[in-house]
Amino acid sequence: MLTSKQTIALFDQYVIGNYTRYPVSLVRGANSEIWDADGKRYIDFFPGWGCGLLGHCPKPIVEAVQKQVAQLIHVPNTWHTELQGTWARLLSERSFGSTSQERGGVSPTVRAKAFFCNSGAEANEAAIKLVRLHSSKDRYKIITFQGSFHGRTMGALSATAQPKHHEGVHPMLAGFTYVPYGDLQAVENALDSETAGIMIEPIQGEGGVRMPPDGFLQGLRKICDDNNLLLVFDEVQTGCGRTGHWFGYQYFGVEPDIMTLAKSVSGSLPGAAMLAKSDIAESLRPGTHAATYGGNPISAAAGIATIQMIESEGLLERTKKISNLFFTALEQLAQSSNLIEEVRGVGLMIGIELAVEGAAFVKSCLDRGLLLNCTQGNVLRLLPAMTIEESIAAEGLDILADVLRKG
Repeated sequence: MLTSKQTIALFDQYVIGNYTRYPVSLVRGANSEIWDADGKRYIDFFPGWGCGLLGHCPKPIVEAVQKQVAQLIHVPNTWHTELQGTWARLLSERSFGSTSQERGGVSPTVRAKAFFCNSGAEANEAAIKLVRLHSSKDRYKIITFQGSFHGRTMGALSATAQPKHHEGVHPMLAGFTYVPYGDLQAVENALDSETAGIMIEPIQGEGGVRMPPDGFLQGLRKICDDNNLLLVFDEVQTGCGRTGHWFGYQYFGVEPDIMTLAKSVSGSLPGAAMLAKSDIAESLRPGTHAATYGGNPISAAAGIATIQMIESEGLLERTKKISNLFFTALEQLAQSSNLIEEVRGVGLMIGIELAVEGAAFVKSCLDRGLLLNCTQGNVLRLLPAMTIEESIAAEGLDILADVLRKG
């Protein structure tokens, strides 16, 4: 096995340097612990950039993938597979009010259908297309929000209202109107006869774990209902149990028309989905959109195992318990630290806004064996696994507290 230094040299020679990478080569993970090529152990409060909601290498996912990879790896979407149909049913039954009663494997009331793809950006591209396809030909504009992040492909990037991500790749695609996050009046003012929908993260992730003001999402729902618009929730980060509910919209009690999922939806494997209410989903007709690997047997098997694991192990309820552990410790720390401006978030989506830049603290935590993230310059972002052991969580929180106290 190569050392971290040797692997870094290999990257320097052969891999395009479009990522700012930490000087570490990771080789093995188990739940919320991970080890590098030199044998150093880390506690991971940001597993897989949020993909690892079940931790590293969860046993049910590993077993499902091992079994499936020996049976069928890939088939085109011009064929049917039981796995993809079952995965779609399980997601549908847990969203948009669909019933979970089965009759021969088919739910009697189906209010949501799924389109499968490979990443959050792809799911958002599908949602953008569906908004336009379902709307009249003269309506194509979508309102999005400052601080949002919807992906790196050109459509998703055009929906992303952060100029720093647009640098060097202009022009953006036409049809996106940016308004301040949390400002219903600004949304009203942005409406015109060409507006087709509103797209929003229920909680802004890369934007700094920003929570919606009270009544804001409800207000967006009303605006959409009053103006015959589609409401799209980008739940790439908030979906699949991150908030302690299956989906973030359930936490807020506001139902969208279309929802996008990725990251943790298939147990850290590449996989994503766009869910749409059944009548809206019909507008995505043959020939309008596709994804070669979308819903492939490996990701589908992992996606099914993810849902089964969350339910069989009671992980939605456990998320609330672990969340309380994190927020209690962090709020106590905030009271004794003049560096912390605010601790915010829901469930296991946590932001710690600092009064100073955060990169140095991330580096200090890395040196101490704790992995986390900094976004928007001064917000430490934690997306721990719902399976994290309480003792491991406490150990990591102690490291973070010590780093922040030392400044």
